[in-house]
Amino acid sequence: MSTTPHGQPPDHPSASPPSLPSLPSPLPSPPPESRTASGLRGVALDTRPLAHPVFRRLLIGQSAAYVGTMVTAVTIPVQVYELSHSSLSVGLTGLAGLVPLVVLGLYGGAVADRCDRRVLYLASASVTWAITLALLLQAVAELRSVPLVLVLVAVQAGAFAMSSAARGAIIPRVVPTHLVPAANTLYFTAGNAGQVAGPLVAGALISLPNGYCWAYGADALLFSLLLYSALRLPSIRPAGAGAGTGGLRPVLDGLRFIAAAPVLWMSFAVDIAAMTLAMPTALFPEAAHARFGGGTGLLYSAIAIGSVAAGLFSGWIGRVRRQGRALALAVVAWAAAIALAGTVRSLPAAVLLLAAAGAADLVSAVYRETVLQTYAPDALRGRLQGVFTVVVAGGPRLGDLRAGAMASATGLGLAWTGSALLCIVVVLAGALLVRPFWHYDVAAAPGTDAHRQR
Repeated sequence: MSTTPHGQPPDHPSASPPSLPSLPSPLPSPPPESRTASGLRGVALDTRPLAHPVFRRLLIGQSAAYVGTMVTAVTIPVQVYELSHSSLSVGLTGLAGLVPLVVLGLYGGAVADRCDRRVLYLASASVTWAITLALLLQAVAELRSVPLVLVLVAVQAGAFAMSSAARGAIIPRVVPTHLVPAANTLYFTAGNAGQVAGPLVAGALISLPNGYCWAYGADALLFSLLLYSALRLPSIRPAGAGAGTGGLRPVLDGLRFIAAAPVLWMSFAVDIAAMTLAMPTALFPEAAHARFGGGTGLLYSAIAIGSVAAGLFSGWIGRVRRQGRALALAVVAWAAAIALAGTVRSLPAAVLLLAAAGAADLVSAVYRETVLQTYAPDALRGRLQGVFTVVVAGGPRLGDLRAGAMASATGLGLAWTGSALLCIVVVLAGALLVRPFWHYDVAAAPGTDAHRQR
């Protein structure tokens, strides 16, 4: 794995140091403190994108929304499990959102490539917020209807797909290209911090009288900060000749672009494998009840805890050039840690292993997003981001359905560990067979500054 800085020109001092004049004595080595400080700066979280005000506001609003979104993401399966006492019903919450996620994710990406991305982001986020209010109302009214919850999940998934396609296409427009990996790392670290805090907040709120009402209400309040940050965005219209086309053709153009680029479709494929075969979250309510005697909030937080820890020491991520290889190995590490977590009977051991999986997931997530954003031209970024949203958000939903169905048919162990081991085999075989992906060098990507300077 190469660690040459991303996009570094050949005459960069670290690549080709100039000759020094003769000196009477060797230059003294830097003191140990300087070397240590330099090393820490090399691995610490890169915060340079925060110097850009538009990105900073976007990150702050999204960070608050991440916490609220995770409160609801935990509350929904807990509520459904309480109403149905079935992991299969919990898995159906993933299936409910899959079709709108796929359809509106693809179409939303096409819309993002021909309209003001700020307007699309604000409108779709407003729908998401309205559905959160509807979830709050059904809890206040004590309707106790699983089908109603599934319908609301479906609508919210469609709105989420539209907003994610717009947001992903916005990021490369508000920070320089060389800071895109750092910007994505900040986003994923903030999201994972929300995934740590959200389940813990959800666990505390659900335990209160009328706990579901408190949980959905907290999400609605926090999500309002995202709406404010979206209002403050400048107009961001897509660049390129394809921005004015309509209908299904833009969607098909985006899919054809992906089909012709092994680096892109393989990055999607490894993520689908990771999420459908090794995502155990639908099993957490049953595992907490039957195996660990509690700890639902900790299980839901554990993966994100590891991701946050990895994000704090992620300065090296942007310097890796062989990002296809790094992505595949990170997914293998994710699945291996998940497989081990499914074999233990101790809650602390399971949390530790899930945290290790989360650290690997942070690395893979940054590379997936960065490969997409730097490989694609701006005129296609919305459509490709729509496909990315379908894969990244749809994969876990398929994983929830797969895990819930397997647990009902074969038991918790095989649904958790056996499927994760299969993921390792599938990802390694696929990555090695698709040579352009395995040998992909980010410095040669069509959308990078280094490539354009050639």
